[in-house]
Amino acid sequence: MSSRFITASITLTLAGSAPAALAAEAVHTVVVTATRTEQESFHTPAAIDAIGGDTVRAHNLRVNLSESLGRVPGVVVQNRHNYAQDLQVSSRGFGARASFGVRGVRLMQDGIPLTMPDGQGQTGLFDLDGAQRVEVLRGPFAALYGNSSGGVIQIVTAERVEKPSLELSTTVGEYGVRRYASQFGVRLGTVDVRGNLSRFTTDGYREHSSATRDIANLRLHYAPDDRSSLTAIVNVLDQPDTEDPLGLTRAQLEENPRQAGMNAIALNTRKSIRHRQGGAAYTRTFGTSHRVRLMGYYGDRDLVQYLANPSTALTGSGGVVDLARKFGGGSLQWDHQGQLAGGPYELTIGIEYDRMEERRRGYVNASGVRGDLRRDEDDTVYSINQYLIAQWRPISRWVLSGGLRHSEVRFDVDDYFVVGVNPDDSGRISYDSTQPVVGALFELTPRVNVFAAAGRAFETPTFAELAYRPDGSPGLNFDLDAAISTNYEAGVKAIVGETGRLTATLFRSDTKDDIVTGPPPFPGRNTFVNAAKTRREGVELAAQYVFRGGFDVAAAYTYTRGRFESFVNFAGLDLSGRRLPGVPEHSFYADLNWQHAPSGFSTGIEARITGKVYVDDANTDYADEYTVLNWHAGLRRDIGDWTLRAFLRVDNLTDEDYVGSVVVNGANDRFFEPAPGRTYYVGFTAGF
Repeated sequence: MSSRFITASITLTLAGSAPAALAAEAVHTVVVTATRTEQESFHTPAAIDAIGGDTVRAHNLRVNLSESLGRVPGVVVQNRHNYAQDLQVSSRGFGARASFGVRGVRLMQDGIPLTMPDGQGQTGLFDLDGAQRVEVLRGPFAALYGNSSGGVIQIVTAERVEKPSLELSTTVGEYGVRRYASQFGVRLGTVDVRGNLSRFTTDGYREHSSATRDIANLRLHYAPDDRSSLTAIVNVLDQPDTEDPLGLTRAQLEENPRQAGMNAIALNTRKSIRHRQGGAAYTRTFGTSHRVRLMGYYGDRDLVQYLANPSTALTGSGGVVDLARKFGGGSLQWDHQGQLAGGPYELTIGIEYDRMEERRRGYVNASGVRGDLRRDEDDTVYSINQYLIAQWRPISRWVLSGGLRHSEVRFDVDDYFVVGVNPDDSGRISYDSTQPVVGALFELTPRVNVFAAAGRAFETPTFAELAYRPDGSPGLNFDLDAAISTNYEAGVKAIVGETGRLTATLFRSDTKDDIVTGPPPFPGRNTFVNAAKTRREGVELAAQYVFRGGFDVAAAYTYTRGRFESFVNFAGLDLSGRRLPGVPEHSFYADLNWQHAPSGFSTGIEARITGKVYVDDANTDYADEYTVLNWHAGLRRDIGDWTLRAFLRVDNLTDEDYVGSVVVNGANDRFFEPAPGRTYYVGFTAGF
């Protein structure tokens, strides 16, 4: 470990909400993601953390999950500062290969999937304004969510409206940043209604990186009695003509980090997204020991993307992607509580079905204008999953947990563009896997718990990774196997005083047939292959404490050693022993906050440190390690029924030059996505 990280470990942090609330968050956090039933995270034999909604929103833009997730060890959320490609999210190294969107980590909101059945998801759909908390699950128990579960991130929104409320807010900042938002909550008899609208615009730090994002969320909760409830959710995202500045080569980065990448201007690279999704969940309790939950959801997503490759060849896939997607699914879950051999137990049995259908077309990118057709196909993927989760306390100090999940994922492609030398790429392929998980927790003392867990997980390729074969022959890439991981973890959770918490976790994942970039058989066709063996192992450390006098501190550190254990790439180069690209070996976050309750003034400073990140499988280049300091301050005033809040935020206080994220195995060596220097934001909120 470098001296830079040792020195940084004494840095402290703060979140900005009331000390009493933070104390409860640190010590008595209730989560549902690990076992799908409510329980305190301290007594759960899994690595799971939660961040309260006040912490997510306090003195932040409320645009990106990267603003607040640093408090959670094991998870790295890198802001690309490129809204055409979303954030780069990885959990214990899983998902780091994603060049756009999120792979390897499942995303959910109120139990409804935001990840498609093939494993592709987008964090831009998260409702940060309405979040009651964000739950983050790592390790073996994440596999109980099926395909692509290197980790799970779930937003949980509030159910009940205690008082009618209305809130208006605005934030302005450098590089043309503007955000306008409104929220409301009202109770109409037995129905609680919450909603929010927001618009975010930016000119972008880099050339050709402007974006506009409109989001609307509506949540209705109906509870006619104390035994049943119905929750309905609607989410809408509209993001037109989001400019894509692309990654930079090393030479471009050193010359001018604010410039756009090769062909970004000439081909007017950009993306337009329109996403609409709705879902409902009905819960009913029977007697004192049975509960049934029925959930269903449906949505559509239209996307048009102009890529940096004109892709004029008949064998290419087109430099303009045009897809119309419809998706939906449902689940049925039964929960039961009882006694076994004198000890209480909980049993959960469920079944899930998810389906996605899309019409995908590709066209030549003729200098930013849609040209001739190069791809025309119907893509369908569905998954069927059955799961069983059990938890038993045989004696007072032991908690035994386990689960079993069976997943089947099927891909179908019907290709209608069979012209000349362009082959028929129709095909069907399916994957199935059974994932067992076991865990145990022992209460060493009333304030110290130790736990261990083990399990198996799998990750199928996405449609984009299955589309073409490395040898250029027609049909899906039938040789591309699903990645199978065997995961282990062991850790300790401790309560310090009345307001503090410490956690430490050791983890290891051995993966067979990891999915990596393969050879390009034709221009415009990206392919993928399997790496025989990879390993991810490391340690996670986290601490929180609320002091008297309004001070709060939090810190999180992750060491991840990710390596190719056995891998010979398509060029015949033996890469065994090389570092996994996109995975920083060291990641550290800390914050120190202070709140003066009588005046309503609060302030804090954050430190973020990330080790160097290799950009490709061969480790030919890397992004340097960096240290970034952020400072924020705010003032709150209560005037009658109104609450007024204002904040000032300065990111990258020392004006550090650094690369915010990398494009793993980027084409034409376009690996680097630079981050802004010192940046100012000012926000104001009025709430009733």
